[in-house]
Amino acid sequence: MVNEKLQKIREEAAAQIQNAKDLDALNQIRVSVLGKKGELKQIMNTMKDLPKEDRPAFGQMVNEARKAVEEKLEEAKERMEEEALKRKLAFEKIDVTLPARKHPIGHAHPNTSVLDEVQRIFVGMGFSVVEGPEIEKDYYNFEALNIPANHPAKDEQDTFYITKDILLRTQTSPVQVREMEKGQLPIRMIAPGRVFRADEVDATHSPSFHQIEGMVIDKGITMSDLKGTLQQFVQELFGKDTRVKFRPHHFPFTEPSAEMDVSCFKCGGKGCRFCKGEGWIEILGCGMVHPKVLAMSGIDPNVYSGFAFGIGLERITLLKDEIDDMRLLYENDIRFLDQF
Repeated sequence: MVNEKLQKIREEAAAQIQNAKDLDALNQIRVSVLGKKGELKQIMNTMKDLPKEDRPAFGQMVNEARKAVEEKLEEAKERMEEEALKRKLAFEKIDVTLPARKHPIGHAHPNTSVLDEVQRIFVGMGFSVVEGPEIEKDYYNFEALNIPANHPAKDEQDTFYITKDILLRTQTSPVQVREMEKGQLPIRMIAPGRVFRADEVDATHSPSFHQIEGMVIDKGITMSDLKGTLQQFVQELFGKDTRVKFRPHHFPFTEPSAEMDVSCFKCGGKGCRFCKGEGWIEILGCGMVHPKVLAMSGIDPNVYSGFAFGIGLERITLLKDEIDDMRLLYENDIRFLDQF
């Protein structure tokens, strides 16, 4: 049934693209099919209702449909531009002594490119992409994640409070709590989004940045499932030869908890300037979901278990594109952005 819907979308999009008269019409087709409220996005939102064993195949079919439509759009765009150029050359006299006119073409921001790649990888593994509010309740941001009232993270020096009980979220983990409270198990999701913390602006910190948090809840989930999932992710992102290393850590909402390092994808782990001679690069935090967090969300920890992880989008972007200063991502300096 889903395959038929996707095939219908591809066929209708192809027909509309074939009949499009100009670039504005092509852009309208792109928005209606590939946009945030487009047909493919609506179908993608139904993934969470599928059995977990059907999700990888579903995600792959959606990706294939998206790729097919994007290729048709690009072909049509190139054809229209070529035809426009031919008409211009045929009907206009060109003064070859005049300086050329530049028509700058925009492209995706480095953060957007990396986010799209991360989402593609996880959707291909059967994960759903879930969003939540940036203005959040204290309960979802802290209490439901096993962070008590006296925890340092709740200090107004670190968190932007609007009222006593309302704040700007410091992480996208509240989206995970909201999904658990729905009781629609099993869960396999990632939650990308903007978060806010009272940090001074410098090369590695910003009061507003982005996180991608993921979670899997099901019967029989173990630490080996966490390791296998994250290893598959980083090998897709950084290369098939990438190795992983887990170090014990502490997070209030997971137990046991760990930080994960990847072998340096520049030197292969031998040690270089990029990895500061260590051969390893810290990439994310992770762990098994704390039984108390499961219980507070109405899930029986004696029946279900799960794992969670959190990735800083800017950190991944800085690593992949070899950028030394995070501020460059926000200053909108065209001289910098043109390099990507």
